[in-house]
Amino acid sequence: MQTELVIFDCDGVLVDSEGLGNRVFVEFVAEFGLAMKLEEAILLFKGCKMADCVAVIEQRLGKKMPQDFVTQLRSRTAEAFERELRPVEGIEAALDKINLPICVASSGPPEKIKLALRLTNLLPRFEGRIFSSYEIGSWKPAPELFLYAAKNMEVQAKSCTVVEDSVLGVRAGVAAGMRVLGYTEQSEATLFEACGARVFYSMYQLPSLLSHH
Repeated sequence: MQTELVIFDCDGVLVDSEGLGNRVFVEFVAEFGLAMKLEEAILLFKGCKMADCVAVIEQRLGKKMPQDFVTQLRSRTAEAFERELRPVEGIEAALDKINLPICVASSGPPEKIKLALRLTNLLPRFEGRIFSSYEIGSWKPAPELFLYAAKNMEVQAKSCTVVEDSVLGVRAGVAAGMRVLGYTEQSEATLFEACGARVFYSMYQLPSLLSHH
């Protein structure tokens, strides 16, 4: 099937936020007495919904986090984004060359997605075509978010290509019946391929991967 729509994840695909967001997370949970390495946090939480991340922290600490924990975390993350967030290397050049309809489907809240895209000057490319798990109450690896995006963009699932950087996202795309391109490092390539993704390592490769399909 010819690709008629490219569905992008946001964190780690469009914006270079995985390390940044998880660093804020690790620093914040340290204040509650939980020591975590950044690499461990990225491995555990990449692509996960916030409620699941908090559940892991609470389990490890053996206590509930404060009620405003997520609100405070989002506020700190937004501040870090304002200071340091950058687009993923090569994504602007890739988007310039992609002559297909594009949209974003992310597990994050709509306001977080829009902030990240605005700070990296990518928002004009996706305005009005941003879909969030919070809108439908379904998170990856369930396929509903990608199916919701395809329906809103009026494209059949089998004609969509998903660009993802997490195993949960890859599994969601495959479950939705879509082609999945997995943006990752070589250390995770085998895992991504086992989940059904075609792996690539640089956003500069993306336009040719799409045009060859």
